[in-house]
Amino acid sequence: MTTVFIQIAILLFVYATIWYGVSLIQKRNDVADVAWGLGFSIVCLYLLFTQPHTLLTLVLYGLVITWGVRLSVHIYLRNKNKEEDFRYKQWRAEWGKTFYWRSYLQVYLLQAFFLGIIITPVVWVAISASNVWTVFTYAGLLVWIIGWIYQTIADYQLRQFIIHRKVPGAIMQEGLWKYSRHPNYFGEILMWWGIFLMATSVPGGWWTIISPLTISFLLTSVSGVPMLEKKYVNNTAFQAYKKKTPALFPKFW
Repeated sequence: MTTVFIQIAILLFVYATIWYGVSLIQKRNDVADVAWGLGFSIVCLYLLFTQPHTLLTLVLYGLVITWGVRLSVHIYLRNKNKEEDFRYKQWRAEWGKTFYWRSYLQVYLLQAFFLGIIITPVVWVAISASNVWTVFTYAGLLVWIIGWIYQTIADYQLRQFIIHRKVPGAIMQEGLWKYSRHPNYFGEILMWWGIFLMATSVPGGWWTIISPLTISFLLTSVSGVPMLEKKYVNNTAFQAYKKKTPALFPKFW
């Protein structure tokens, strides 16, 4: 059991190091955002070929890979032919001479660390080789599907808005973005709570609650909502939008 987690840690270390090399070649650290979803997919493929699998593990691998690949492709297309994301450009300026080693530690290795924590429900089920389906398994699958649809629609709506908006800097307030300021993050959080619920069908699976708690914390308090909204601190249109629209959980009334 411990051996599998060590193997995953080594895999993620190598994976992060490779992407750090890509960032140096491309001279942009936002390739880390593309690497995020693909990293989960790589772990699932590794487990698929190294661990006994059941219908439950195959379903979990399929869900995570579907999410990870779609998200990475979406981010790649979003960033293609654009300047480096403002968050990474700001760090590049702030870190100065320490930029290279801090990028490696604080962007790539730290991302790999959190990725390893968030993927724990899938790893736990893979190690157990369980195929027990309970009410929590089906409930988790339903929650994941709702989250995936929600995030996919939110990303699509935002991309179409950006492509077709006539006023530069206009704020998206339509579709799912009318009900919360970050519906894409809401969908992602739902998906990982769904994965966790599916893992609870395995003995001891409840400890993997660390996964959805971590992604929820990161998106609401660290690298998600706070960092993105910092960009709009002086944008009066966004501040008005912020006053009437909740950050994450949609308000439909």
